[in-house]
Amino acid sequence: MYLTPQHILLAGATGLTGEHLLDRLLAEPTVKRVLAPTRRPLAEHAHLENPVGPLLPLLADLQGPVDIAFSCLGTTIKQAGSQEAFREVDHTLIVAYAQRALELGARHFLLISAIDADPQSSVFYNRVKGETEEALRAQGWPQLTIARPSLLIGDRVEARLAERIAGPLSKLIPGKYHGIEALQLARALWRLALEEQDGVRVVESDELRRLGK
Repeated sequence: MYLTPQHILLAGATGLTGEHLLDRLLAEPTVKRVLAPTRRPLAEHAHLENPVGPLLPLLADLQGPVDIAFSCLGTTIKQAGSQEAFREVDHTLIVAYAQRALELGARHFLLISAIDADPQSSVFYNRVKGETEEALRAQGWPQLTIARPSLLIGDRVEARLAERIAGPLSKLIPGKYHGIEALQLARALWRLALEEQDGVRVVESDELRRLGK
């Protein structure tokens, strides 16, 4: 069954995938309102509501209705400065944001997680991603979609050296570890948002590439 969501909440709209997703949402004729809190102002649009500031303090001021919520939030340990700061963004902030989206009436939450996310992983990054997925499952969402992309490929405002090197190589790897273009991921997320089903769906990178064609 397919939905026509009209009121959308988007966090991470200034990120690599979030920018593509925002463009897609604002171009959709069925979308009446995109609520996109960001740290820096976005270009104005008739259907865009853009509270500006750190996300956590803004959560209480966000107002519904909301049909669907997307999380394109994420950082790296290097950018965050420490493992603790990384966890604050990729776990604490995302979980608080999801809870607020649920309070605003969202039925469906779509999360950009990461390939090999696992709360039992010995790799800190993968473990935090897995713990975040676990926490969202515990919130009792009617519909929860977890996207696990491989290495994201695209032009960031702040280029990450490792990604610039690994990006071309990741295109040679078969299966779910094959790199995925951020635009492909954004397309896949929107397509997944239009599908109505109950429960949790985990979508690995190879399927995301297929959905984003």
